[in-house]
Amino acid sequence: MRLRRFILLPLLLAAMAGTHLLLRATEQEYCLTQLTMSLYYALVVVGLGVVMGYAGQVSLGHGGFFAIGGYTTAVLTTHDFSAYRDTAWAALLKTAHAFVLKEDLFGAQIMVVTPWAAFLAAMALTVSIAVLIGWPALRLKGHYLAMATLGFGLIVYKIVLGSTITGASDGISSVPEWPLFGGLVVSGKSALRVQNYYIACCIMLAVLLLLQNMVRSRVGRALLAIHDRETAANAMGINTASYKLRTFVLSAVLASAAGVLFTHYAGGIGPSEASALKSVRYLALAAAGGMANLWGVAVISTLINFLSLRDWFGSYDNAVFGTMLIVIVSIAPEGPLKPLGQAVRRLFGKLLPSGGGSHGAA
Repeated sequence: MRLRRFILLPLLLAAMAGTHLLLRATEQEYCLTQLTMSLYYALVVVGLGVVMGYAGQVSLGHGGFFAIGGYTTAVLTTHDFSAYRDTAWAALLKTAHAFVLKEDLFGAQIMVVTPWAAFLAAMALTVSIAVLIGWPALRLKGHYLAMATLGFGLIVYKIVLGSTITGASDGISSVPEWPLFGGLVVSGKSALRVQNYYIACCIMLAVLLLLQNMVRSRVGRALLAIHDRETAANAMGINTASYKLRTFVLSAVLASAAGVLFTHYAGGIGPSEASALKSVRYLALAAAGGMANLWGVAVISTLINFLSLRDWFGSYDNAVFGTMLIVIVSIAPEGPLKPLGQAVRRLFGKLLPSGGGSHGAA
């Protein structure tokens, strides 16, 4: 049975490559741009699925965390810090290669933060805010927690909408590309479209594998106990507050990292990314995918976001999205992909030997 877990990996890799080859064969390879963006949005929803499906918490503030990551990297990689060039802290950061000199649009030399340093700064800021928000908020239950996180999201939205450093209603543009390693670059350039599609796919796959290992571990069992009966979990010695806080921080980090990747890929970010509607949409997508079914959450979220970004439904996008959500939740509350997954497991259960690993069943 343990072998069956590894069947999913080659199937997903084949699906990634097959999607690319299909789009290339139909001369629609340009659709990879929206598909890459959809994968970054899906990272937020997957993290929210852990919070909702395992810790049993409801968050309406993940759009705010996405914006924190995106705006932090956008501000740091575009703002000119030349005025602080002679200060001790700037010299220290320059020695650590956190600052870099480059030319702006007018040919003038400016000093900005490197994308890697901006990413680390975004993660540090996200963890700090998530702890400050999560510590008191996660002691709440039901709609009180949803209201608290919604308030946080609205605060972030008002800040980015009213601050000049964040570009106010115009947002921030001209965000540079992000060189990763081995020649890989997070960039929206058409020449790097295929490369960035596979970068997004690999990041999503790595996150899903890590989260699957986590939820199958002792941590996952503790979270399920909290989800089902929090009082009983407390009585058994599980530190429910600590587990819920750590899960919330983890999901916030995933949302913020998705914001960083999206911003470098799109070359900018606007205040709409922090709106309450975005947070509601993330929550609805997590519910539509099955919440605890992380693979289903990833697939459904990517698909629906892709259709929206391609403007398939035009001005009826929200209406169609709401209808799809109602249908999915009514017919398949655990996610529409769960019956398919059960059928695949039954198929491979017949094809693969069951001996030698019955204790590792998925």
